[in-house]
Amino acid sequence: MLDLTQDVRALTAAIVDIESVSGGEQVLADAVERALSALPHLKIDRSGETVVARTDLGHSERVLIAGHLDTVPVAANLPSRVDGDLLYGCGTSDMKAGVAVALKLAATVPAPNKDVTYVFYDCEEVEAERNGLTRVARDHADWLLADFAVLMEPTDGVIEGGCQGTLRAEVTVTGKRAHSARSWFGVNAIHGIEPVLARLKAYEPRRPVVDGLEYHEGLNAVGVLGGVAGNVIPDLCVVTVNYRFAPDLSIEQAQEHVREVFDGFAVSFVDAAAGARPGLTHPVAAAFTAAVGGTPRAKLGWTDVARFSALGVPAVNYGPGDPNLAHQQGEYVSLSKIVESERALLDWLTK
Repeated sequence: MLDLTQDVRALTAAIVDIESVSGGEQVLADAVERALSALPHLKIDRSGETVVARTDLGHSERVLIAGHLDTVPVAANLPSRVDGDLLYGCGTSDMKAGVAVALKLAATVPAPNKDVTYVFYDCEEVEAERNGLTRVARDHADWLLADFAVLMEPTDGVIEGGCQGTLRAEVTVTGKRAHSARSWFGVNAIHGIEPVLARLKAYEPRRPVVDGLEYHEGLNAVGVLGGVAGNVIPDLCVVTVNYRFAPDLSIEQAQEHVREVFDGFAVSFVDAAAGARPGLTHPVAAAFTAAVGGTPRAKLGWTDVARFSALGVPAVNYGPGDPNLAHQQGEYVSLSKIVESERALLDWLTK
């Protein structure tokens, strides 16, 4: 059982010590469901290893607070341990500290100033089709209805608005195969990628301001595939490129930009995910910003706020963990940051 009456720092340690690598969240999801089911002010639903808890007080506004239960594989970093102000352990920063804060709010704020939906979901750290939010959005979209959402991603206690989109493209260069002893009869496709790399090296990424936040784009080679055998001049070489684009572009616009950059080459797209605008202009979001304080910044990466944006729910990233420590063997979270996050969200929901 998870004891939701204990201090949020102790609760974080208890959650960290329940191993929940992606695909193995059942024990933690069961504990979360049992703990929340004991609270009479919440309605509980479950889909797979995703637990949803909601107040139903008849308020005109509903906000959603979400956190994923899973972690990357354990790397000899369990059980958790405390060293001064730091709690070490797998998932401390990404994002069990945020989950603990959300659980404490669910337990200690029975009458918030707006209705709240808490979502604790599975499989965020793996492929998108396994993501608990994807499943719930498909099967129970009404569970995710809200005016505004907070995703408890690690942000080191700073509001990060929206997120960037991402796509991967393959730029293909062709040549002519030949025996390497008589290379002049062929055209080396690997040598032919030089202008592709030159365009990437000379590329100047955009830094657009979207809804008051500056995003920094990136276009980079992330893989090269070519070669037939040690004695063959290759006739094909593929450069895989990753484009991280600001949320003022649609996937189609981002794809068109990549085609323009590599004009003259064959370009195909492997995958893509849209970004999300910051959503800080909504009155509920403004109240959240006022409660948390600080200066919001753009999220330089893709997160599940994009899923909420696709559902028409403006969302931000906010959590006590440090994103730079995510997935590291020495991952940790500041205990004081956890307390600060709890206090800020408590103010938002009660004042």
